[in-house]
Amino acid sequence: MTPSRRLLIIGLIAFLAALAGVFVGRALVDAPRANETELHAMLHRELKLTSGQQQKLGPIEAQFKARREALELEMRAANIRLAQAIAAEHGYGPQVTRAIDETHEVMGELQKETLKHLFAMRGVLDRDQAAMFDKVVVEALTADAR
Repeated sequence: MTPSRRLLIIGLIAFLAALAGVFVGRALVDAPRANETELHAMLHRELKLTSGQQQKLGPIEAQFKARREALELEMRAANIRLAQAIAAEHGYGPQVTRAIDETHEVMGELQKETLKHLFAMRGVLDRDQAAMFDKVVVEALTADAR
């Protein structure tokens, strides 16, 4: 095998690995959104929120939206750094390990922020609404386990 052919194959493998890393990262970041969307739809459809509750939820929703968008930007940047590390190392080396750890840190922060948001939303509900909310949250979090 000629050196140029070997370099071409390595480059192609690195590109495909980087692309796979980006797709996996996007899948992980986008996955919680379906549950979040389900919760919001349930809140507005089934809980029969009062106008006072809806007013209280407005700022909670706006604050979370801004934080989520910031974390999603961080996640995209972390995925780019992971792709760059894969392209640079062509294997599971220290740069790739650091980039994976960074990606997991951002994903963990997004999950924490999402849970803080859910608990803030729950604080606006009355006892019966909170019980229904809790049921939907548990179902959303265990949907893949069934």
